[in-house]
Amino acid sequence: MGPQSTPDLSTPASSLSLSTVAIIGLGTMGTGIAEVLTRAGREVIGIDTDDAAARHAVSALEAATARAVQRERLTERERQDALARFRTFTDLQAAADADLVIEVVPEDYELKRQVFAELDAVVRPDTILATGTNALSVTRLAADSQRPERVLGVHFFNPAPAMKLVEVVSSVLTAPTAVAAVTELARDLGKDPIAVGDRPGFVADGLLFGYLNQAAAMYESRYATREDIDAAMKLGCGLPMGPLALLDLIGVDTARTVLEAMYTESQDRLHAPAPILGQLAEAGLTGRKAGRGFYTYDAPGSATIVPDAESPAAADELAGGRTVSGVGVAGSGTMASGIAEVFAKAGYKVVLAARSLEKAEKAKARIAKSLGRSVDKGRMSAEARDAALAAVTPAGSLDAFADVDLAVEAVAEDLAVKQELFKTLDKVCKPGAVLATTTSSLPVVACARATSRPQDVIGMHFFNPAPAMKLVEVVRTVLTADDVHATVRAVCAKVRKHPVDCGDRAGFIVNALLFPYLNNAIKMVEEHYATLDDIDAAMKLGGGYPMGPFELLDVVGLDVSLAIEKVLHAEFRDPGLAPAPLLEHLVAAGCLGRKTGRGFREYARR
Repeated sequence: MGPQSTPDLSTPASSLSLSTVAIIGLGTMGTGIAEVLTRAGREVIGIDTDDAAARHAVSALEAATARAVQRERLTERERQDALARFRTFTDLQAAADADLVIEVVPEDYELKRQVFAELDAVVRPDTILATGTNALSVTRLAADSQRPERVLGVHFFNPAPAMKLVEVVSSVLTAPTAVAAVTELARDLGKDPIAVGDRPGFVADGLLFGYLNQAAAMYESRYATREDIDAAMKLGCGLPMGPLALLDLIGVDTARTVLEAMYTESQDRLHAPAPILGQLAEAGLTGRKAGRGFYTYDAPGSATIVPDAESPAAADELAGGRTVSGVGVAGSGTMASGIAEVFAKAGYKVVLAARSLEKAEKAKARIAKSLGRSVDKGRMSAEARDAALAAVTPAGSLDAFADVDLAVEAVAEDLAVKQELFKTLDKVCKPGAVLATTTSSLPVVACARATSRPQDVIGMHFFNPAPAMKLVEVVRTVLTADDVHATVRAVCAKVRKHPVDCGDRAGFIVNALLFPYLNNAIKMVEEHYATLDDIDAAMKLGGGYPMGPFELLDVVGLDVSLAIEKVLHAEFRDPGLAPAPLLEHLVAAGCLGRKTGRGFREYARR
């Protein structure tokens, strides 16, 4: 290799050329990184002590590039050139000519330290050494190296060819020119690099694994089934995978290692690995790679889930339920009108009651506009719109609920207000009517106790916008009758919603998992670890989230978010759930998000 291609950490970053890259460890991640590099024109030296792994990496690259040719993303000539740039070896000595070395060996500090020690004796003094760890200390690896200024972290996300995010991790010892060179390389590869400091999990996994841990603990407590937890987070938050299925994909053992490292640094109980993670790992039930983890798969490495002892039995949702033909919806806001629309489109007769007839008629007008948009978009016929609208009767009093079979309240999230409403429903509604609250954070049993028939009261937590969101959290109290639960599940099926069962505790499933994650993102900003933009980008690009945490907080409303976090903290008494001071300060200042024009970001006023 000529001197012009030799990186020199004393030179400006723009003059560094990382044209030859060695990958140590040819598992799924190493092979994926190799594919990205070869397709971008880099010479790649793949090294794995297991000759079978090296052969598998070559086969995987051949298959991936063949698919790219079929999809017309590569020409056959480009494919052959890429394959020619990938060479595999079983000896670290092959890294001698590399400008950059990326190790992605298993997440074991002693193993990584040994790899770096051997590389010190092999590579040029100016070669940059990168670790792919997401849990171990980059600083410690650097300090144990002969030239710590050239050591950094470069964290790709799986699958590396598809995922855009790359976290470039510097320690206090890393030369800025090394960081700049690797950042520039990531951009050349078509990735979106963000610069982060050295702490377990960095940005994306630092937020992701706390959420996954809480989901594992929720399942372990038998609060909800694995299927309901996963469905709730996919349908309620738009996530590509549920948390338990994602743990199986990542590897239960890997997740436990990351969480152990996070807890060692933070001492936050939310990061203390849920015991079930250790139990599964010790039993060898590490997820997809083992053929069994939280779910059971048809073979090791397969993504196909097969039934097991915990799989829900097929059941007739209508069995044992009460007959529902008329529905009352109490409220005049967006949620109330949305729920009324859902029931009307499903063929129910709906009474929409507000504090005045005028408010109820305005809510019906909102339904008319929504249905009109559906007709304009070709989602429903004009006849179906007219039928749905005709099924909605506005009323200025709850007295109109005298004949309904199901009453659903969607009024302000204030317990005293809801309790007064339930006292009225108790007097107005006929015996046997099911009474439901849409609360997202208040105790359902407190509403039930305001009536003389607590066995008829249940939670039906719709998500906003109700016509579009498929999820309903069905919340049983310790007093809810079995036939009431069966009735609500049957109704959910008829209105084409996906019901998930959970008990009557703060946050139910979605908010109990979502808001600690949002709170932890705020803490990252408070600690000046990362910027709003980098955190939002990390979670969208690295976690597949439809919105970054700060985008979501501003949409939900900072006051609403703070109220939910206070309820969670009060219920579970975990110090890690205490609302971040920055959130409290913004709410106190009247910066509530998009609705006020300013939250974590500023918005143009309409």
